[in-house]
Amino acid sequence: MTMTTTNSEVLSRYFSNTDRPVFALINLPETVKGALFARYSRSPKSLRQLFLDEFAGDLTGDEGGAAAVGVERAEKLYGRIFNDYGDDSVAQLGGVHLACENVSNLLTKVLERGRLAAYLEQSTRYIPYTDRTGDVWRYHVPSELDGHPLCAAYVEALDATFETYAKWIDPLRVYFEKRYPKQPGDSDAVYRSATRAKALDTLRGLLPAATQSNVGIYATGQAYEALILRMRAHPLAEVRDYADLMLTELRKVIPAFLTRVDQPERGGTWTAYLAGARARTIEVAERLAAGVEPDRRAEVTLTDFDPDGEVKVVAAALYTATALPDDQLLSMARAMSAADRAAVLAAYVGDRTNRRHKPGRAFERTSYRFDILTDYGAFRDLQRHRLMTIDWQSLTTRHGHVRPEAVVDAGAGADWDAAMSRSAELFDQLTDGGFREAAQYAVSLAYRVRFIMDMNAREAMHVIELRTAPAGHPAYRRVCQQMHALIDSRAQHHAIAAAMKFTDHSAVELERLQEERRLEKKRQERT
Repeated sequence: MTMTTTNSEVLSRYFSNTDRPVFALINLPETVKGALFARYSRSPKSLRQLFLDEFAGDLTGDEGGAAAVGVERAEKLYGRIFNDYGDDSVAQLGGVHLACENVSNLLTKVLERGRLAAYLEQSTRYIPYTDRTGDVWRYHVPSELDGHPLCAAYVEALDATFETYAKWIDPLRVYFEKRYPKQPGDSDAVYRSATRAKALDTLRGLLPAATQSNVGIYATGQAYEALILRMRAHPLAEVRDYADLMLTELRKVIPAFLTRVDQPERGGTWTAYLAGARARTIEVAERLAAGVEPDRRAEVTLTDFDPDGEVKVVAAALYTATALPDDQLLSMARAMSAADRAAVLAAYVGDRTNRRHKPGRAFERTSYRFDILTDYGAFRDLQRHRLMTIDWQSLTTRHGHVRPEAVVDAGAGADWDAAMSRSAELFDQLTDGGFREAAQYAVSLAYRVRFIMDMNAREAMHVIELRTAPAGHPAYRRVCQQMHALIDSRAQHHAIAAAMKFTDHSAVELERLQEERRLEKKRQERT
């Protein structure tokens, strides 16, 4: 590419450098970034030359503002590729940061279901849900109840629960301060943060699923398209309404990526398919499972695994280190002694010095399916691991609830039980009143939900080691500790379990204390 002074000046506004083989695109609309890459795959030119030849000519004004750089051309290009080639991959080439505020906990799980996106959600651990707008607590009132007598009962019940939650935050913090006295080396800030987090952790089970949160999303146009179509097929009005709000804002940034959402033969049929399949499955399930009561199960059950899974991982570990066929390696692995197989996996895993050091894809050769029945609060955190297969049942109060020991010790047991009774009573009222889907809003996070986590051994290593860390919430720590134990004892995959060396089975009393100490040390080192 022949570089003139003018070209160099133009490129320097939109690329992180003008002369090296690796560079970033800056100050450009997402649509233009994606269109550039879409053209990239069908052109022999460099990206910077493409920009100069096909997009820079659309600059308006002396400064060439980002919003005016080739947007019209980019949108025409997208339209042609979508219509002529059906090339969905170009919709992966532009992304948007989207803030979604005042969404219920039910809606957060819908927003965070997609695998190909990044999410951050407001935490129940660090933020007390005590803010009010006027006299209104932070919870969603479903539009399904508009004008119905049950709406007043709903508001009354949730108001009472939020008042109980707010009432006990300070007493629980004081209780934990007495139970875990401040150590001489801890600052006031470290100790206060740890005890406050413990109080909020303990009380979060009171909060109903209607509790509103804020979610930040970064995703591509393709991921947003799929998300919005799923949301439009959802039975809850809040989810469908939010899909329209999101689409309105996304079209201000990446309109070309979302042209198919409203097309009857594309987005319309997709949404109808999703809604129809769900409705028919529920109808069949109700007919076939009518009157069948769930058997009693432990909190975590390993329902499916491959008894030969560890042997297969050994064969897979050897695959890239040899020139042998896959099936031949599997026969060799079966013939090995247990010591030799352990030696292969030990070499493959290597010397892991922290949990972020993960072995290779051989650990994806076997998987585990766990059926879990634990409180919804713990589910909220575990559901965020979306690369695995995770699916869950509708919220209900039929599985009972958890009650932390500290709640009773601090004198809040009666108030806790009253809140759980209110939740169950309101859930039944809404269900009997014909609002089966909206009844989920009434379910407190302390009630148990049944869900599946199906993951390969590599995913299991990540989840189990991360979620058993001492700073984690005790509920999901307990779940993941049981998962690790079942891989070792029930699946008999001893070497795989041993490879998860950063799994923490210790009992931790004040979970956030060590982490707050670490963070304070880092802050001090920066000053």
